[in-house]
Amino acid sequence: MSPASIASRVQQMLSRAGFGLVLLVVLLALNVWLNPARFAPGAWGTLIGLAAPLLGAALASTPPILGGRGGIDVSIGPLMGFINAVVVAVLIGQFGLSEPWVVIPAALVMGAGIGLCNGLLAAYVRIQPIVATLGTYLVLTGLTITIVPAPIGTIPEWLRAFNQGLSFLPPVAILLIWWGVRRLPYYDQLMATGSDDRAAYTAGLNVPFIRLLSYVLTGLFGGIAALSLGALIGSADPNVGPSYTLLAISAAALGGVSLAGGRGGLLGAAIGAIDIFLLQSALTFFNVSTFVLQVAYGAVLVLAVSSTALQERFLAPEANR
Repeated sequence: MSPASIASRVQQMLSRAGFGLVLLVVLLALNVWLNPARFAPGAWGTLIGLAAPLLGAALASTPPILGGRGGIDVSIGPLMGFINAVVVAVLIGQFGLSEPWVVIPAALVMGAGIGLCNGLLAAYVRIQPIVATLGTYLVLTGLTITIVPAPIGTIPEWLRAFNQGLSFLPPVAILLIWWGVRRLPYYDQLMATGSDDRAAYTAGLNVPFIRLLSYVLTGLFGGIAALSLGALIGSADPNVGPSYTLLAISAAALGGVSLAGGRGGLLGAAIGAIDIFLLQSALTFFNVSTFVLQVAYGAVLVLAVSSTALQERFLAPEANR
């Protein structure tokens, strides 16, 4: 892929994330004005560590959405919580396996395996994706509570660093993997499938397998995000993971990822996740209640989806004919 082609695609993604990008600038300026010490360069490591689990969850939720057919994976939050519970309570707590060359591959394999199960159910058994992943959501939530009924455990120093000076590594790892995926024919096949799966099938593409791989990618990225979650909370907690699910999907939509599939990308999802984090940070500064936060999340999501729909209608009218 030529530099000009890459620049063109980045420009397209940024234009789709127009509302989210404007909101990012506004919220960043507001946060720096309200709390300059928190956003000073010396605090960036901790700040990224706070945002990294949400950022990772938003990036992880995007590939199946791009694949179309309503590919919304609602299991991403419980997946992160389950992997973190297994890592902290079982691998580290019970077996004493705390080395990074054991923990990191285990998290990735668990994530990819769960993603494979979701992909088989959604792409080959042809259960509606939201129903299939809702089943996974419930199973993983129950397993996590069984493993850790209450917050327990501690994490090694190398993992704790993912919430400090090395907090940028998990999100960067996800983006680097996606950068590699974008250089493969699979990326264009995924976008073509999401845009029009019938046309893709007629063109000879293996549509079910393409969608299956998108769920495997989601699981893989979710495994990486689970490491950020463990670094943030410093233990295994059965109640934390599920809270990221709806925020992750909201972040993707806020970043211009079309929930119909085939349009958008991880860069937009990252912008949406940062928006939500900055919104949360600004409202928390004023000590607002959780209910107000939920109202704000919902209002921003509706505005973002409406903005994307209007953009598609008026800026690309030929696509709607």
